[in-house]
Amino acid sequence: MSMDIGDISFPGLNIYLHNVPKSFSVFGFTIALYGVVIAIGIMCGVLIASHDRKTRGLDGDAIWDAAIVGIPCGIIGARIYYVIFAWDFYKSAPLQIFNLRQGGLAIYGGVIGAILSLYIYCRIKKVDFPELWDSVALGFLVGQAIGRWGNFFNREVFGGYTDNILAMRLPIEAVRARDITPALEATIGAGENFIQVHPTFLYESMWNLVLLALLYAYRKHKKFSGEIMCLYLAGYGIGRVWIESIRTDQLYVTGTHIPVSIVVALIMIVLSLGTVLFMRIKVTRKAAVQNQGGSEQLHKKSE
Repeated sequence: MSMDIGDISFPGLNIYLHNVPKSFSVFGFTIALYGVVIAIGIMCGVLIASHDRKTRGLDGDAIWDAAIVGIPCGIIGARIYYVIFAWDFYKSAPLQIFNLRQGGLAIYGGVIGAILSLYIYCRIKKVDFPELWDSVALGFLVGQAIGRWGNFFNREVFGGYTDNILAMRLPIEAVRARDITPALEATIGAGENFIQVHPTFLYESMWNLVLLALLYAYRKHKKFSGEIMCLYLAGYGIGRVWIESIRTDQLYVTGTHIPVSIVVALIMIVLSLGTVLFMRIKVTRKAAVQNQGGSEQLHKKSE
């Protein structure tokens, strides 16, 4: 059995897609679908974040103002992060650093770039940073859930072999040679010109949507500003640990075979959940002191 170079299939779902494009042309200019999908994800994320601010009686326009700073800094951060940990490839082809059409944006780099830039923005504009980021966290999940489909059009961000119901088949010619590990290559049958893999981009997109629903429902019950942001970082990290563990295009800590995204995810999980625990104890104790003070005043009045 063989596949044409533009085909993608999901045999367990009985879905076969012919000639799935990577790009399209407008007036002679070639536009990569990877970039289009990411742009759509970013805009939808900004809309959701702004809507969340408005539903909580806050200034929704602050999100749009912050986006002017956060989006470019997030993209730059995502690219720098990816290039640093894939330097073995880029050191021999430095001009490829500026070629975003073939992918190469690391979400954790984008998050770090956005957090740093928005922190500075909030300090300058005197905006409550943790409160702003509670809304931005929801926007990030929307953007990531949609943006991951850019990897679908680029035939990237997949895992090793699987025969589960969501298994995806991709023609070997359509994917980057460095993404096919020896273990994955060994699963290619005689006469087959395709690989059958975990669609990890799809797993992460689905995980983000589940996390979005949970945090959106929980946001009215948060105990302190920044709690949604912390839960986002922890929740995304939990999903990223198991998804990253099966990807074939892992970025490693320099000089090791330890996936850098797993390390970052574990750090984010510990720090975020630790912050939530600390702040919840603090808020609970403060409420207890206030209640005790109120009870004492009431008792004195009754005397």
